[in-house]
Amino acid sequence: MRKSIYLSIFFIYLSISLSGQLINSNEIKKVTSIQRNASYNLEEIKVRWKKAALENCTGVPCIIIPPPPPPPSFNCGTSTISDIDGNSYNTVLIGTQCWTKENLKVTKYNDNTLISLNASGGSAGTSGTWAVTTGAYAIYGNQSSTGANATNYGFLYNWYAASDSRKLCPAGWHVPTDGEWTTLIQFIVPTETVSATVIGTQSPNAGTLMKKNDGSFWTGTNTSGFSALPGGYRHPASGNFIAIRSICYFYSITEHTTPTQALGRTLNVFDGSVFRGNYPKSTGASVRCLRD
Repeated sequence: MRKSIYLSIFFIYLSISLSGQLINSNEIKKVTSIQRNASYNLEEIKVRWKKAALENCTGVPCIIIPPPPPPPSFNCGTSTISDIDGNSYNTVLIGTQCWTKENLKVTKYNDNTLISLNASGGSAGTSGTWAVTTGAYAIYGNQSSTGANATNYGFLYNWYAASDSRKLCPAGWHVPTDGEWTTLIQFIVPTETVSATVIGTQSPNAGTLMKKNDGSFWTGTNTSGFSALPGGYRHPASGNFIAIRSICYFYSITEHTTPTQALGRTLNVFDGSVFRGNYPKSTGASVRCLRD
């Protein structure tokens, strides 16, 4: 008889706890000592009670929903990443850095906000609206986003888009700094002395190792895997599209000492060099992403 009374007391406490109230730990200990000789497995009940409370269940037994599976592991060089528009990019490991192998072609920042200006400006590209101090992007020759220029070379962005705090690159990635570009060049040509401060040719040979042969005049060994292609650029003032299949400009997020300019890298069709230069922030240039 006494055992039945104590069992009733225990299950009253259990019912109260499952309604959102907590059982005092001392009270649980009292009930535990009473139940030692009962036919119920108290330890099992306690475990199930705790799970039920954590899952906000209304009764025992409780159906525990398993956690979602972990995301697939990322392997730089074989894994791809996607931007907010759903575009997919291959990756390459160069030294300790993981880069995208293609130029960015996204129309939104990583918080899903549209880049404020898609400045087209006519078939020749001439446009006074391009020389702006807000984020902007364009496709060389004002082709469509499915045209050959966008497909092969990505979009052209001004520095204000590349450096925006809302992030142009996918989550976990960023537009590289000037120093990170120098780290890349130093790894590609370890036998060269690569200056981190020169405005001019940073390496006479790294460009050859970074360029992907396009079957035309843009030749290189691409032994680094960087796969640079000559997407040209957009003039910072006139808005003209210039030098596709001859030059590629890449932005860094690092400003030059001149407030209206930013630092970047240039490869060209004429030799195998990499040029470290300062460019007006409204220049339309290519963007690569580097993993955080």
